[in-house]
Amino acid sequence: MRLVSALSRHRTLLSASGLAAASVWLAVEHRPSDDGVRAADITPVAVTDLDVSETTGALLLDLVEPEDGEGGSEAELRALLDSLDLAWEPAGFYSEGEHLFRVVGETDELAALQTTLASNPLVEVVEPELVYQLVGEVAASPPSSEPADELEPTKERRPRFEPDDPMYSRQWHMQMIHTPEAWGVTKGEGVIVAVIDTGVAWKDLPGVAKQVPDLAGTAFTQGVSFVPNSLPDGLDDHLHGTHVAGTIAQTTHNALGVTGVAFKSTIMPLKVLSGDGRGQIPWIANAIRYAADHGAQVINMSLGGPMPSSVLAKAIDYANSKGVTVVCAAGNESRGRVGWPASNNGSVAVAAVDAMGVRTWYSNWGKDLDVSAPGGDTRVDKNGDGYPDGVLQNTILLQDPQKNDYMWLQGTSMASPHAAGVAALVVSRGVNNPPEVERILKKTAKHPNNIEWDKEYGAGIIDAVAAVDAAIESYQVERGGLLGLLGLGGLAGLGLAGLAGRRARVAAFASMFLGAGLAAGAFGLAPIAYAAADLAGATAIGSPIFLSALLPVLATLLLVGVRPLRGVLVGLNLGYAALLLHGAIVLPTLLNGLPGGPTIDRLWLAAHALVALALARRVSRM
Repeated sequence: MRLVSALSRHRTLLSASGLAAASVWLAVEHRPSDDGVRAADITPVAVTDLDVSETTGALLLDLVEPEDGEGGSEAELRALLDSLDLAWEPAGFYSEGEHLFRVVGETDELAALQTTLASNPLVEVVEPELVYQLVGEVAASPPSSEPADELEPTKERRPRFEPDDPMYSRQWHMQMIHTPEAWGVTKGEGVIVAVIDTGVAWKDLPGVAKQVPDLAGTAFTQGVSFVPNSLPDGLDDHLHGTHVAGTIAQTTHNALGVTGVAFKSTIMPLKVLSGDGRGQIPWIANAIRYAADHGAQVINMSLGGPMPSSVLAKAIDYANSKGVTVVCAAGNESRGRVGWPASNNGSVAVAAVDAMGVRTWYSNWGKDLDVSAPGGDTRVDKNGDGYPDGVLQNTILLQDPQKNDYMWLQGTSMASPHAAGVAALVVSRGVNNPPEVERILKKTAKHPNNIEWDKEYGAGIIDAVAAVDAAIESYQVERGGLLGLLGLGGLAGLGLAGLAGRRARVAAFASMFLGAGLAAGAFGLAPIAYAAADLAGATAIGSPIFLSALLPVLATLLLVGVRPLRGVLVGLNLGYAALLLHGAIVLPTLLNGLPGGPTIDRLWLAAHALVALALARRVSRM
């Protein structure tokens, strides 16, 4: 009896403690898992330590942003630039707004300037202008026009979407990551994926370039070229970027060619590498910022170099803050260190496996590796289908944008777009917070050795259907559990027990749980709710209108006078409180239109959760 009495006296404290414990568990379970290198931790290499092939010979000078409270003033920045004895110029698309400039001169002059400016409080970064390049080896073999034998089908765990593309049976890589099962749930609708590469053969340019046939049914945004004096509109004059774009969103189920992972997504073609596969850091960094500012939700970069760039790392941070998941190839140097920018914090680093699921001979690995994906090996036919074990997509011929073929390529460049495509499938299910997208990719990856992570494979080989399921199911269970805790806590000690004192206590409680069930159903099927919000004219994923206490407030104002429905209103408010509180802790979806980034989003959701809880308490006491 003493125990019962003590529990009764301290029920509010116990309820609050249970809720706090659940919140801590959720926060730990969904903690960011990216341990990559941050921009502030990068030590720029000295300009004198670089080979001529690794740099343009210029310095990049990144100054503070006075408007962001980083110090200085526009006048002081201009005075600093004017005081330089060397020639300087804006470094491309976003240069003036980001105060990013190129300084040119003799090597010894630049070395002295780099040393002098390193400690200047107006200078954020002073580093050599590095040159990055393709990381995918161009090892292509056009397929025979004869039909191929069927691959051994992957064990079915659910109904599969079977496309009618005649060469689909040769895409062992789609079977490996279980895209046919994932396509039964989503095909990437509504997601924009930026392909930052050599460009994409996405449209015809008379006399210069032609769209490859198997991209004719794929959606595109207007392309942009960041490479001076290159093909315009993000068009491809190499072959690499078109092949990468095909893996992400090749037109599928069109009785032609092959398939893409997220074939209903939209490709944003951004050309940052020239026809020889090389590009400068400002071109790449500007393209990342452009993608983030123009609606991209996923970026794929199958490019890189052996040395880091703080300028590029800051651009990736910017993209993450805008809700963009950045996926990068780990590199093809067959070494135990992941390349750049894949090693940066905020990048999903992807290694390559062959048709047997074994890390390929060329793939990098190491402590910064996140996941693995099919990259192929064109030298062998380990799966015995009669064709090279490369990744098969439609692309232009090498440096000939007027001709095309279906080619097998190999490389971590081919692995990365598989992961980017799966990320697009996850985003299409309502999860658009980059750390959560990355967590899902890692959590659902299948490690060949059945362990959580190692330097060889990262978390394992990506699994499209498991990732799509996790984007839906894990949140349903967690939100349902939080709803139960709120309900029990409310009845036990948070002032919602007034309903129990009425004669019609059974009916009151039944109606309360009915309301909670309605709310649980609404946010358990969040993608459907998002789609409904989109049809109503609101921004679908991350609408601050939908993800607020507005709906339960309106329902309460309209129906509180109807006594039999008060239990339903209590449950409805509890359900929304669980949804919003879960979002504040886990934040799977960033809110659109709110300034300040994830911190403001969490505060918004927490504040509206408290409003919904207060409404539940108020209605229960009427």
